[in-house]
Formats: sequence, C-alpha cells, structure tokens
Amino acid sequence: MSELPGDLLYTRDHEWLRREDDGSVTIGITDHAQHALGDLVYVELPEVGQVVSEAGEMAVVESVKAASDVYAPISGEIVEVNDELADDPEKINSDPYGDGWIVRMEPSDGIDEDALLSPDDYQEFIDELDD
Repeated sequence: MSELPGDLLYTRDHEWLRREDDGSVTIGITDHAQHALGDLVYVELPEVGQVVSEAGEMAVVESVKAASDVYAPISGEIVEVNDELADDPEKINSDPYGDGWIVRMEPSDGIDEDALLSPDDYQEFIDELDD
C-alpha cells in the first residue's frame, strides 16, 4: 500500500479531496480504490457547470472488473474536469493523487471536516477492511 498524502481528506467511499489556494477543491479516488478496481479502461466525467450534492454520483470509473460510481464528498459546482482521463484513464491507476485527479469543484456549503477522514483515520479504516 502506498503512503497516503497528508494534505488530503478522505471518505469511506474511497474518494480524496484537496483544498486549492483559490478555494476550489480537487477530488479523485484513492490508491486503495484504484487498486481494488484494477486497470481502468473508461472514465465518465460530469459536465463543467454541473451542480452536485454531497454523496451524489458525480462520475463513473470502469475497469476490466467492474464499473463504480464516484460520489461527491461535498456539495458544489463542477468547475473543471480532468479531460486527459478520456484518452488515458490509466492515469488514475498510475498516479491517483496527482495526474489522476477527476474533478475540481467550487464548494457551495464549505467542507464539513467532521464528515471526512484524516489520513490516519482513513488508513485505519482501510486496514480494518483488509482484515
């Protein structure tokens, strides 16, 4: 298992989010999630301008094993999507916390950190899943 970046927050649905300097939030799926899915072959991205609700479906990732929904960890508007994933979905496999990001959102209600997991809490959560 790779080291979890310490500047991210995590969900129990295996999404991560990072606050950007401009107030937007970058979101992707965790290394644990991409590893469980296997080699990704397709990513269905939302439209820029789409408004999503916390816990609502915002994207779909498909692997050779299965398709999986990606849920919004916060409510807000999609302000950017990672268009490179259309031609190279494997970026999520090779660099889930960097070039494999999925969307950037403008939060509508801020970020409820109590509803999210710190890196240590997420590591504990996935360790329990692996037991």
